[in-house]
Amino acid sequence: MPLSGEYEPSTQEWVRNQVDLYERTNGQQGGTLSDTGLPVIILWTLGAKTGKLRKTPLMRVEHEGEYALIASKGGAPEHPFWYYNLVAHPDKVTIHDRDILMDAIVREVEGAERVLWWDRAVAAFPPYAEYQTKTSRHIPVFVAKAVS
Repeated sequence: MPLSGEYEPSTQEWVRNQVDLYERTNGQQGGTLSDTGLPVIILWTLGAKTGKLRKTPLMRVEHEGEYALIASKGGAPEHPFWYYNLVAHPDKVTIHDRDILMDAIVREVEGAERVLWWDRAVAAFPPYAEYQTKTSRHIPVFVAKAVS
């Protein structure tokens, strides 16, 4: 059952607009990143501090039913807010991938597994490689897996 609760839309207008369009159309519209044509998913999390439902468009990096969630924030020096939501509530996650709503549990991956998922992410969205060169922080990689 997808996450529920009080929804707190993003403070960024483009995020609010994309989430709204994506969800109204099951990803038939708003399902790509800007003009790139590359597909996105909507990540649902619970706020680490507020406990409110948050929704964030992320690049679609899927492999055999699992999804990589790349906390790049475009190579910024700090993690995106949703990183802290996943750390606080790794078992309170929903992935919205077009007409699929999937409850998931996430885990941060390291070592060889991180390299494998990072390579998949860069193949899906090449700018990730550039983002890592812009920051001194180790960009976290999470893997989301469906829960029954």
